[in-house]
Amino acid sequence: MEKSLVKKWFMIHTYSGYEKKVKTDLEQKIETLGLSNIVTKVLVPEEETIEERRGKKKVISRKLFPGYVMLEMEATREESGDGINFRVDSDAWYVVRNTNGVTGFVGVGSDPIPMEDDEVENIFSVIGYKNDEDEKALKEVIKVDYEVGDYVRLLSEGFENQEGKVAEIDMEHRKVKVMMEMFGRMTPIEVDLNSVEKA
Repeated sequence: MEKSLVKKWFMIHTYSGYEKKVKTDLEQKIETLGLSNIVTKVLVPEEETIEERRGKKKVISRKLFPGYVMLEMEATREESGDGINFRVDSDAWYVVRNTNGVTGFVGVGSDPIPMEDDEVENIFSVIGYKNDEDEKALKEVIKVDYEVGDYVRLLSEGFENQEGKVAEIDMEHRKVKVMMEMFGRMTPIEVDLNSVEKA
């Protein structure tokens, strides 16, 4: 049997709405009990986006997996003829398992099963988390309160306070095509998303 120490990400199940409290409590317990070399990171997978509504930008956090917290732990990788198995430190397991709000590790029975590396990378790319730098990159998302077919009032110069009907919304280029009556016929006008408001 071949054994080696590796760092792996594990998922723990918590009561929904307690994810941040569990993260804070775990970090404090780990620090107090001197287990920070075994449990190295605790993370609530959240996607932070910048939403723009009516010209104002606001950072919004949305939990990707409500009721789950990720943690990076040192584990013993055991490779034998039966396959590969991972064992976590029993003291760290006990501390995590008995933290208020934690219902258990994701795994078979009471044995935690580590997440696959590609699963972790996919989650990190969605939440904008850089594992090596501990930085988050915010994704910008624009929300508009109108849709195709709605009547809107234009705010941009030259067309100020004129109304038209939304024909197309291009989120990628942040443009909206509005049909307006000009010169006795319907004419498409393309303006920025935040240059119109619902009439």
